[in-house]
Amino acid sequence: MAGSGDPPEGTPEGLPGGGEDEYRSVVFDESFVRAARLQEFSAQERMGEHAQAVRRRPAWHPRAGPRHGSLALVLVIAFALAAAIYAGARPYHPPPDQRAEPLRATIVSLAPQGVVPGGEPARLFARSPADQFRSGAAGIAMPPARSTAHFSENQVVAALDTAKDYLVRSALDPDVLTGDAVRPVRLLLDPEQLEQFDRSVTSPADDGRHAATGWLVRFDPRKVALADTAVRVRGTLRVDEAVPDVLEVTADHTFVYAVRPAGTKRAESSLFTVRRQMLFRFDRDDLRMHRAELVSSHVVAGPQSCSAESAGAMRPLLAGQRATQQSPRGTDPYATERVPAALCGTLSRHAQP
Repeated sequence: MAGSGDPPEGTPEGLPGGGEDEYRSVVFDESFVRAARLQEFSAQERMGEHAQAVRRRPAWHPRAGPRHGSLALVLVIAFALAAAIYAGARPYHPPPDQRAEPLRATIVSLAPQGVVPGGEPARLFARSPADQFRSGAAGIAMPPARSTAHFSENQVVAALDTAKDYLVRSALDPDVLTGDAVRPVRLLLDPEQLEQFDRSVTSPADDGRHAATGWLVRFDPRKVALADTAVRVRGTLRVDEAVPDVLEVTADHTFVYAVRPAGTKRAESSLFTVRRQMLFRFDRDDLRMHRAELVSSHVVAGPQSCSAESAGAMRPLLAGQRATQQSPRGTDPYATERVPAALCGTLSRHAQP
């Protein structure tokens, strides 16, 4: 008797596998059937007039994800193309140049109108406008630090600290004042200004670029000595955000020194006043490395003769001396040589004891 899976006539002869159908290994599961693009009508549907034997079914997808994924890919490509076209149409703006500028220095000598007063340092200070000044670094007051649009409060504090440190080292350090050291100042400068600084201290010139006294205060130790190391100071610091990547600190301070002739301690002392207006610039690297770019330095100093060569060192007139009537070296506008940048003024009588 034939099995339930065999035809009534039995298994046809000649089939491989002992009568097994060669397509029996193919499994027509539900997903395969549902995915078929053609479907046979039922017997009742075929009885209708002009009925077709089969009908076409829409393609079936197990998930809608592939269709949505294709759409997302198309949108991404379209967006990328649009962005590329927009970027190509925009004008190119190169980033701002962050290179340090060369220092611009101006040194102005103030000639006294009479004989330079002399006496003991304490008495001279008490009888001068410097009587209300504080001594040393205490005279460099720090303003309240506030954050700016692109710099935090800590970064503003770092800029002010570096500017103050520079002022202390360049105008209050005894070794710098006497010409024995320049390294304390050099360490605080932007590396791109070091070449200019080195040339200024080794080969100073009054050309507006290479005056050592534009960077620091120092005296010729062969002629001038400090009578009192307690320098009187008063001034202000102000910080501003120049551009989103740069902070600027403006310093305006007056330093008053008690000096005397070198080689003797019995000579009378006199006062020498230096006002320094300086502009410091800091990028983010400078703030992190505790260094500054000194952009400009305007120095007014006296009592000092107009004829004094003060690019390398300050040359104060000492107690009992008076300014010569000699004017600064004349400038020939037709000459092609370098034009000196030295200027001269008159020291007010009220500025002295």
